[in-house]
Amino acid sequence: MSPRSSVVTRKAVSLAGTVKAQAVTLGTPLGISWAALGANTLLGGALNHFGVIPRTERGLWGILFAPFLHGSVAHLAANSVSLLILGWLTLAFAGRRTFWIVSAAAALGSGLTAWTFGAPGTVHIGASGVIFGYLGYLMLSGWFARRVMPILASLAVTAMWGGMVLGVLPGQVGISWQSHLGGFIGGVLAARALHARGR
Repeated sequence: MSPRSSVVTRKAVSLAGTVKAQAVTLGTPLGISWAALGANTLLGGALNHFGVIPRTERGLWGILFAPFLHGSVAHLAANSVSLLILGWLTLAFAGRRTFWIVSAAAALGSGLTAWTFGAPGTVHIGASGVIFGYLGYLMLSGWFARRVMPILASLAVTAMWGGMVLGVLPGQVGISWQSHLGGFIGGVLAARALHARGR
């Protein structure tokens, strides 16, 4: 094997390994979510009680569990597409460590905001808060990093998905804008903490 062929082979193996790791990273939470939906359907929606229930002690557990719970196949399918796209972009641009930090910050921000500002007696479930966290991170990380490539990536994400930001405003009944807002803020704060330069 020639030196050039050896280099190409090593790059191909490295790329395959990276793609596999990314697939596992994204596939794990999605797999848990689909399994939870199946179990929740069989249980008649009983698992929804593990969502965020505003200003209740039990509802605080929803900060951990709500991102994996969804009300229907359509709900989870829509979130799966968004998570795969924005989650993969976060993973590809920033790596697994940052991906998990952003995920945690978004889940925490989403859950706490829904718990604090949600209407009494409501239940907030779904991964959309985490997805908005990825959006916030991707849109602002370039600004905080003050480097050309991250800025260009942030501008591209803003151009293609910036309209999603309207989801942080009160609007459609049954949509947790509080989760969206908190998740977005969590993603922005993660971007600032991870990438702010000289500030």
